[in-house]
Amino acid sequence: MRTWNNTEVSNFILMGLTDSAEMQWVLSVLFLLIYLITVLGNVGMIMIIRLDLHLHTPMYFFLTHLSFIDLSYSSVITPKTIVNLLTSTKCISFLGCFTQMYLFILFGGAEIFLLSAMAYDRYVAICNPLQYPIIMSPRRCCALVTGSYMIGFVDCSFSEPFVASLPFCNSNVILHFFCDVFPILSLSCNDTYTTEIVIYICAGSTLFLSLTTMCWSYVFIFSTILKIKSTSGKQKAFSTCASHLLGVSIFYGTTTFTYLKPKQSYSLGKDQVASVFYTIVIPMLNPLIYSLRNKEVQNAFVRVVQKKRSSWQLR
Repeated sequence: MRTWNNTEVSNFILMGLTDSAEMQWVLSVLFLLIYLITVLGNVGMIMIIRLDLHLHTPMYFFLTHLSFIDLSYSSVITPKTIVNLLTSTKCISFLGCFTQMYLFILFGGAEIFLLSAMAYDRYVAICNPLQYPIIMSPRRCCALVTGSYMIGFVDCSFSEPFVASLPFCNSNVILHFFCDVFPILSLSCNDTYTTEIVIYICAGSTLFLSLTTMCWSYVFIFSTILKIKSTSGKQKAFSTCASHLLGVSIFYGTTTFTYLKPKQSYSLGKDQVASVFYTIVIPMLNPLIYSLRNKEVQNAFVRVVQKKRSSWQLR
């Protein structure tokens, strides 16, 4: 590890996931395949929802933005990770590093609250089906999505400047594959207690409000499902939120494990594995989860393909 005696750091070195040249090639190919699937899956999901009128509903409106956010924060991390795996320098500029961190926090915070909005949407659909079109009006849906992006913006605008203003005189080597908060904090030669408190407040309040909304929604959802007498009715009601529950469990499990713990308990191996899941793997899984388990999306895909095929045959 290179020591750094000057507080004016112009660049950082991302150590990545492994020192083995063979493993770096394997991971670069694997991450490239995952990223291609992520791009195709999320862009495909957005296009199908936009092109098929049957999917112009609040649930799929939220799903469009979830696909956009997944595509965005995966693009912030994955391409640079692949380049670093294939090169020997592994450098990232000071500005590039904190831009990456800023955008990652922005899209991560937006996704957390968007998942809560999707849980609220499922609550209204199952518990108040007759009032669903009125409650989940286009105006309210737009407000929920806009609020999700604003929460992400507030999170990154509060926490990122505290980290960027720290002097870095111990080293410029980041023991991670992207510019994450805790690996960068460990490079500062100043006391980072205040910065950590700000990060915990931002991350903790975001997760608390989101989880409270989600738990409140699903308590009422499950109580309503249990009151349904027919087995087929219960299965149909549960299937409308099963995909969302699966995606939420994976996302919240990895992010909570990584960020809601003291900096001293940071573990390079465990935290990197968790980080790979929520930065690279989950953006690929979400469109698969919401499409493979959703007959409406599958039927919409068939309709779009048939419509395009018919238009080509008429030319």
